[in-house]
Amino acid sequence: MAKLVKPHGSDELIPLLLEGDELEAEKKRAESLPKVMMTSRETSDLIMMGIGAFTPLEGFMGYDDWKGVCADYKMASGLFWPIPITLSVSAETADSLSAGSEAALYDDDSGELMGTMEVAEKYQIDKEYECKQVFRTNDTEHPGVQKVMSQLDYNIAGPVKVLSESSYPKEFEIYQRPSESRKIFEDKGWDTIAALQLRNPMHRSHEYLAKIALEVSDGLYIHQLIGKLKAGDIPADVRVKCIQALVDNYFIKESVVQGGYPMEMRYAGPREALLHAVFRQNFGCSHLIVGRDHAGVGDYYGPFDAQKIFFEIPADALELQPLPIDWTFWCFKCNGMVSMKTCPHTTKGDRLFLSGTMLRKLLSEGKLNEIPPEFSRPEVLEILKEYYAGLTEKVEVKVHGFATGEAKGKK
Repeated sequence: MAKLVKPHGSDELIPLLLEGDELEAEKKRAESLPKVMMTSRETSDLIMMGIGAFTPLEGFMGYDDWKGVCADYKMASGLFWPIPITLSVSAETADSLSAGSEAALYDDDSGELMGTMEVAEKYQIDKEYECKQVFRTNDTEHPGVQKVMSQLDYNIAGPVKVLSESSYPKEFEIYQRPSESRKIFEDKGWDTIAALQLRNPMHRSHEYLAKIALEVSDGLYIHQLIGKLKAGDIPADVRVKCIQALVDNYFIKESVVQGGYPMEMRYAGPREALLHAVFRQNFGCSHLIVGRDHAGVGDYYGPFDAQKIFFEIPADALELQPLPIDWTFWCFKCNGMVSMKTCPHTTKGDRLFLSGTMLRKLLSEGKLNEIPPEFSRPEVLEILKEYYAGLTEKVEVKVHGFATGEAKGKK
């Protein structure tokens, strides 16, 4: 019988999603409650609470929790938590809600009823302080900073009941709740599971990381973000196809499980790596692969800051452990995938480094002959070529600080 890691801060998962008669009754009751509209990030956080991925959270954070998480990675209870999970409202909405009142939570994009909240507290925060603590910058070019600085004036906090998972279960075959991934791992008899976080297609470097992890684990959980990304990132359905092509052709299938989760990226680098670890533990993973620039964006973080932070937090903060792996690349002299720790060849031209951003640039510009075959498997490139061939409309992206064109928008 598999012995999986415990959920974070709890002996059992704490899903907040209602079902059956209880769900229908709460939906009916919500019709008479004042409406609170949520951003896509807030909606995705609510769903994560709903499915138990944010165990043991019972709702959006109050001021003391917000302050403790920003300052010391700790909620008021002492529970380790790396990034605030909050819900913002306008001053007008805050004035209309008193402590002990209730509100119905709606997604601003779709207008769908997502949950209800018992309002325990309303408060204001120092947004710049949160940004400096969480993102290590208050530069509004940073996509995570943009989201925080655009929040409304007040936060409201309190326990929630979750009424919907939006379209995720129907839209994505790989969408999973933590209870489902844990059942898969238990049925396979796995004790040690390494999670591979992905928001980009899986190339040779990711494949190499995954296979290193499989050497020391019972199984690999390729866990894709299927929530909202920034402009220019590859859509989830395309990434799923790429990963499946790799799994089908280059992995022992019984050793790999592919899953998807609905959270929205914050691009918070080291802090987000810790949040990824928290909810991967809830999904049943014992380890998280942490490679170069995990959850980063631009040049805001050092290439291995997300690895270092795991050794700066208290030893008992998480049961899950990191698998820190050095920068991986193709070496023409070694004639294979290697890392900085294993390859001695440093002469110019020995090593192939090609970022996902640069690959997208070459694909969008139709420069297929310039993509080295060593960077990505041919099955993956074929899927990406087909995707980019169906796009128009150029948008500006940056590669190592320089503006380039990238295709966006279906024909």
